Amino acid sequence: MNTPLSHIKRWRVQIFAITWLAYAAFYFTRKAFSVAKLGIVDDPSFPLDKMMMANLDGLYLAAYAVGQFTWGMLADRFGPRVVVLGGLLISAAAALVMGTFATLPIFVTCMLIQGLAQSTGWSGLCKNLGSFFPAQQRGRVLGLWSSCYAFGGLVASPFAGWWAYTLIGTWHAAFISSAAVVFVVAVLFFIFQRNTPQDVGLPAVEPEPEQTAAEKNASVLEPLRAILRNRTVLTLGLAYFLLKPARYAILLWGPVIVYEQMPSVGKVGAAIVPTAFELAGLLGPIMIGMASDKLFGARRMPACVLSLLALTVALALFMGALHTGSVMMVMALLFVMGLTLYGPDSMISSTAAIDFGTAKAGATAAGFVNGCGSVGAVLGGLLPGYFDTVTVFIVFAGAALFSSLVLMPYWNARPAVLAQVGDFVPDRERAINPLRT
Repeated sequence: MNTPLSHIKRWRVQIFAITWLAYAAFYFTRKAFSVAKLGIVDDPSFPLDKMMMANLDGLYLAAYAVGQFTWGMLADRFGPRVVVLGGLLISAAAALVMGTFATLPIFVTCMLIQGLAQSTGWSGLCKNLGSFFPAQQRGRVLGLWSSCYAFGGLVASPFAGWWAYTLIGTWHAAFISSAAVVFVVAVLFFIFQRNTPQDVGLPAVEPEPEQTAAEKNASVLEPLRAILRNRTVLTLGLAYFLLKPARYAILLWGPVIVYEQMPSVGKVGAAIVPTAFELAGLLGPIMIGMASDKLFGARRMPACVLSLLALTVALALFMGALHTGSVMMVMALLFVMGLTLYGPDSMISSTAAIDFGTAKAGATAAGFVNGCGSVGAVLGGLLPGYFDTVTVFIVFAGAALFSSLVLMPYWNARPAVLAQVGDFVPDRERAINPLRT
């Protein structure tokens, strides 16, 4: 039978939309605790001090890092549908429990569960998207798609805060309202998501080698063994480990840093100024994805290296800008930092990981790389609390520079599938056999 081009495009749009929405939804339960902290501090019935809150964040991030290494392998074996849908439902349930029962043992348990549940999203959804889009388009598509986490981070906090402190008047509502959003998205994900084009009667976007009997019966750990032998993926993991601390330090400590260095802006102003960083995060992935596909012919590293070099300069100048007392200069520099950090962040953790991890181990590669970054994220949350801000940003600038240097040897690297099959893209009508049930 003939497969019209419109049918292929419709499914690509549908998969793009539902996976984008699914990952953005994870940020509602991810940000719920940060919003609830504002009310917990003043709640005598739940004596949770700031140090314990920081420990809970560290517990969550550690579980998230472990999950990144695990769920990618399971998504390769069982498909993103099972893994991600389970993560959405479990995350919603854990948030609902946290909003209902305010005890330390429950919070400790649920933060562990949240870390594991939310880590199902990235690797599985990247694999899902990579199954519907060929390597030639993956850079700009995943670049545009990666705006989901910047958007989710921007929207989730005001949403939870509005419900908690304007409509309901209690921090418990931050968890419950966020859980409701994630549950609704889980239902939509169940209805509209499919794992591969073949599941809906479409041809594969790239030719896949047939599996032998031995490969079909291989251990679930086999994709991980393949990734650990892949020097390019290991390099991406190292680069992402070096890059992630700066992002999480700004997200978790940005308002504190601004208020300490520029007390004249006030606490509200200190909370608003760092939003320039996340706003730029909406544009950075899109711009770097288009550059890698259009300017560099699907080579991922040139755009990453150039962005990281610019990020190095911006990080080195940041403390000087704070000392000037100019709010506009600080926000402009934060915007540049967001552009040059979120771009490589999305490229390394999604597009490049999927490209160089190959179709059989794409989710494992994305999970491994993002897991390395998640380990770095723990450092991003801890370092600003133990060292002065000048030292921290010098370290971050050095890490960004070193990250660019480790990627430079791969400047001309392209996805293996392009080198093997050229431009195999089923974007024209072609005859295929119907699926057998």
